[in-house]
Amino acid sequence: MTEYNEKTYTGGIGRLRTPTRIKKLEVSRVIGLTLKNITAVSVLDVGTGSAIFAQAFAELKLHVTGIDINEEMLAEARRLVPHAHFHQGSMGEIPCGNDSFDIVFMAHVLHEADDITVALTEAKRVARLRVAVLEWPYRAEASGPPLDHRLTQNDIVNAAKKSRVRRS
Repeated sequence: MTEYNEKTYTGGIGRLRTPTRIKKLEVSRVIGLTLKNITAVSVLDVGTGSAIFAQAFAELKLHVTGIDINEEMLAEARRLVPHAHFHQGSMGEIPCGNDSFDIVFMAHVLHEADDITVALTEAKRVARLRVAVLEWPYRAEASGPPLDHRLTQNDIVNAAKKSRVRRS
């Protein structure tokens, strides 16, 4: 079930919730852009980590579900956002039915996928209205993954164009 690879974040939970990192994430702005021009009730936070974005969606009264491959991260997410639902799961095989959520949100996780086209196909499969992807800028920085793990905008757009959802 768990799909760890050399790109998987294995740092401590505390590093994900530092005030500096949270400020840099511009959570309110990202949530606003994710919800722009749609009426959403439910969201799946893929790679929820320490649930920074899940918490922000929950504060807006959305029904929040999060998946992550790391059970330690999920335990922290459950503690921080007790009204949400968190399950172990992989972006390569999302453990939910077709059209289960209004929004599938993927923040700083797509670059960890073994195959980003497969991950985006799975996201599209379970999303009714929107798949939102937030990734690290493609430049070397002191924080975040190394440059060779990051995705260019073209990488993401091309994978999104190739992703196909088969409905049964």
